[in-house]
Amino acid sequence: MKVLITGSTGLVGSSLVADLRDAGHTVCRLLRPSTAMAASRSSTGFDVTWDPATGALGGAAVGAEAVVNLAGASIADGRWTPERKQLLRLSRVDFTHALVQALSKMAARPRVLVSASAIGYYGDRGAEVLNEQSAPGHDFLSELAGDWEAEAVKAEALGVRVVSARFGVVLARQGGALPKIVRPFQFGVGGKLGSGEQWMSWLALEDAVAILRFVLENGTVRGPLNAVSPQPVRNADFTKCLAKVLHRPALFPAPAFALRLALGEMGPALLLSSQRVVPAYLDKLGYRYLHPELESTLRAAVS
Repeated sequence: MKVLITGSTGLVGSSLVADLRDAGHTVCRLLRPSTAMAASRSSTGFDVTWDPATGALGGAAVGAEAVVNLAGASIADGRWTPERKQLLRLSRVDFTHALVQALSKMAARPRVLVSASAIGYYGDRGAEVLNEQSAPGHDFLSELAGDWEAEAVKAEALGVRVVSARFGVVLARQGGALPKIVRPFQFGVGGKLGSGEQWMSWLALEDAVAILRFVLENGTVRGPLNAVSPQPVRNADFTKCLAKVLHRPALFPAPAFALRLALGEMGPALLLSSQRVVPAYLDKLGYRYLHPELESTLRAAVS
């Protein structure tokens, strides 16, 4: 099939592009002008520069059967100033709105839109077990994810099947959160964050890519879907496991007040909030994980 992908230069997007091409699919990367030149230097595929502000996709989208929307500025690249929050919204909510508007102008529309979201949708929920039917939270990330999904769902009125993939923490050596988590351990000063009691819902990069392909190819899947491992863990247990894999101590906890002082609002939201998310929908669909266990996932990622 022909697949249009936004956010194709990111951690998950670049791996998905390679996976789909290896599987024989035609991939069209929709690149914003600011990233098109750098990305094209290493690409051998079909790349199209697209500015959301200009609207229509034009000839780039002709014949497309699916769209994967992974665009979004990094949540963790800077304190959440009002300007940064606006950028996070623009790169997710406004971008998705523009994408759906572009799809509405197509004579022959794709059959499916898989749009990224995040488990931040649920907010800080302690030890509560959260599935796709759980209520949203009420903080910045919850509202951001909810508005992001709401824009994607508008494509259903166009006859497009929509899946909102709520990703947990994607673990990979190439980037994302794991290299930042590993760094203190490499210097012997790693440890739990805050109390360590908060739950972490994670996912191996290989499963993130496989899940996206799974929902693209399974025409019955629609609506919100938790893209997480079936084995969420507490931060303290994650820390112990990582220390074991790295053969490093885990003796230096980062106090909650220090994280708040250093990172502002972003610290508690990303590092101290607790989300015990389970993949109820994927379990019902019979998805088989490539890396369901944390220790083997971390060993593969840091080897």
